[in-house]
Amino acid sequence: MEANREAKAILKYARISPRKVKIVLDLIRGKDADVAMAILKNTPKSASEYLIKLLKSAVANAENNFEMDASKLYVSECYVCPGPTLKRMMPRAKGSANRILKRTSHVTIAVKERASASDVAVAE
Repeated sequence: MEANREAKAILKYARISPRKVKIVLDLIRGKDADVAMAILKNTPKSASEYLIKLLKSAVANAENNFEMDASKLYVSECYVCPGPTLKRMMPRAKGSANRILKRTSHVTIAVKERASASDVAVAE
């Protein structure tokens, strides 16, 4: 049995600032998958909606593609990278304009199976 297998889920071009997503990702990093899901469901941030779907997808990938046990999964890795920024103009006084930056994010969540004590004993 491979101990270092991980299942990933990637969300690209999410219309939310990476700065806002990072705050919520820091809450779930290293937590068990079910604990992380509970944290996300009770966090009143707009990034939580995106991350709930993404975590469900990562867990489903682990179960279906790698035949991992969902009860042993934990969030091994989660990070956000800035995507392309949409630039828009907003009219201002005296015929001038201000630039509005609508930021996007690429979010990645990876889950791994936590090694139990019996697996460690067999490996040694």
